[in-house]
Amino acid sequence: MTMTIKEKTTTRKPTSRVKKISEEVVELPANPFTFEVLNLASSQKTNAKKVEILKKYEHDSLKAIFIWNFDESVISLLPEGDVPFFGDNTMKTSTMSERIEDSIKQMSDSSIGAIDQKYSTLRKEYTLLYNFVKGGNDSLNGIRRENIFVNLLEGLHPLEAEIICLCKDKKLQTKYKLTKEIVAESYPDITWGGRS
Repeated sequence: MTMTIKEKTTTRKPTSRVKKISEEVVELPANPFTFEVLNLASSQKTNAKKVEILKKYEHDSLKAIFIWNFDESVISLLPEGDVPFFGDNTMKTSTMSERIEDSIKQMSDSSIGAIDQKYSTLRKEYTLLYNFVKGGNDSLNGIRRENIFVNLLEGLHPLEAEIICLCKDKKLQTKYKLTKEIVAESYPDITWGGRS
């Protein structure tokens, strides 16, 4: 009797199932935020996996931000550095980057889905990006261009707005572990250079 109880209480070590779960790539929802795709791709250990993720979630909005960030011929018409922001009902002046950082700090993993509903995405707004680069909409004066940019940032999810701020200064790779070579391999249809 003791022998049968021992046989029943011994546990088997998990075998291949645990390995398969750990090797699986996280599935993003349909129409994911740009920051979700970039986070997922950036977190991959190999360049081949990064390329795989970028190919899987291919969208023109991703290509647009990569072109703005990595193509040396794309010249931003926005001032480099922090984006100034003047509060609506206060005299306090801060920067848009500070507001974005504050919004990100206030988020928790469990609240991201809840707050997403009130924000727009780069997937929807990327067609406005031509206004901010040389050769895109040169008829805009500097003040009008900056107002459009600030309005875009205010409407975007804070993590999406952060991406745009990084791209305008060509610093996307400071947050995400992605290179021009990885992007070029993922999207061979992008023609680099000759844009300005």
